Amino acid sequence: MLAAYQIADKMERKDAVNAVNEKAMAALLESDPEVDAEEAHGFLHDLESEAVRSRILAGEKRIDGRDPETIRALHVGTGILPRTHGSALFTRGETQAIVAATLGTERDAQMIDELGGTSNSRFMLHYNFPPYCVGETGMIGSPKRREIGHGKLAKRGIQAVMPSAEEFPYVVRVVSEITESNGSSSMASVCGTSLALMDAGVPIKASVAGIAMGLVKSDENFVVLSDILGDEDHLGDMDFKVAGTTNGITALQMDIKIEGITQEIMQIALKQAKEARLHILGVMDQAIGGHREEMSEYAPRIYTLKVDQDKIRDVIGKGGAMIRSITEASDTNIEIEDDGTIKIFATEKAKADIAIDKIKQVTAEIEVGTVYNGKVMRIVDFGAFVEVLPGKEGLVHISQIAHERVNKVTDYLSEGQMVDVKVMEIDRQNRVRLSMKELIEKPAAEEGNAE
Repeated sequence: MLAAYQIADKMERKDAVNAVNEKAMAALLESDPEVDAEEAHGFLHDLESEAVRSRILAGEKRIDGRDPETIRALHVGTGILPRTHGSALFTRGETQAIVAATLGTERDAQMIDELGGTSNSRFMLHYNFPPYCVGETGMIGSPKRREIGHGKLAKRGIQAVMPSAEEFPYVVRVVSEITESNGSSSMASVCGTSLALMDAGVPIKASVAGIAMGLVKSDENFVVLSDILGDEDHLGDMDFKVAGTTNGITALQMDIKIEGITQEIMQIALKQAKEARLHILGVMDQAIGGHREEMSEYAPRIYTLKVDQDKIRDVIGKGGAMIRSITEASDTNIEIEDDGTIKIFATEKAKADIAIDKIKQVTAEIEVGTVYNGKVMRIVDFGAFVEVLPGKEGLVHISQIAHERVNKVTDYLSEGQMVDVKVMEIDRQNRVRLSMKELIEKPAAEEGNAE
């Protein structure tokens, strides 16, 4: 058993330990066929625990040959998924997380039903732990309690450095996919999330790293372990997760199997955790030292403009018809706040410009003396109604179509025709009087007759 627990590779070690256990069980059954299998398995588990713990307490190397304070080899990469808004790969020993960050609009925020009402979450972190990451097969369904808990812990570690809505008006969703696990996958998710957010251009206040600390204690003798393996978590006395920046701690979680720990143990654990955290942050900073100034070309851009509150209904239109037509024509998402602030989300500036131009037209006031290029909406016996601004029409009287006498409006105009008109008057009832002939030069013969 001692030899098996000196094999560094997780799967090879697992096979070796299983082989020792099977051989021992076979020998026990041969010597005593009536031996209690459950009791025998418990005895073998105690042997495993003793094999690992005795070496550590004696000052010998850990399972994978490390000293108590040594961190496993790190590999960090950003921008590994070019189609996402931000992505990162974080590997620590045999634990690996692929993390993707997505930027969205306010309507993408998660609505949460609470006892006191509903609230919206602008930052979501989802942690996935598929069976294959530990070499197993199984159903992948809805998140289990462990996945939800690990996701909440990782989110708490990152939440402290997230920008406010005023600083960064995007809703952010992060997904951490664990592709390999041998201890502290939740802390790998913290590191990967920090990297992915910076890759996405999110202006977080500082990089965040996480580490899992362990403990082996026997009477007054104890050893605190940095960056524990899965077996050290299973056979040890403590799993103490610490996340934070260079300036301080952002999240803590302790699982403990003994009755309690002393102040000395806590001080040593926090000291080693800080050293480990700073080491990891140094490696992360080499990959990306701060948030990117330019976001991904696939991320939505936010453009903001302000309109009068009494113009909001004009932008929305009857039954939302106007806002739908603007979003469809510009291929954008538009959000309108009660104070008249309008946010336009677009992947290209040209699309945002189309939406902004249409909104300005909708909210613009018709001005007397201004010339507009409008669309003939309908024709009546006494003239034609022309839309000079979106949703705003005026009347071109039959006498204002041309300088000569007009007997029939349809001889000059047809529905859908674009014409130049000049605003002559807006009466007390806000009716707009338009003229076409004011923009047409009078014929010379008519000018002579007038003289």
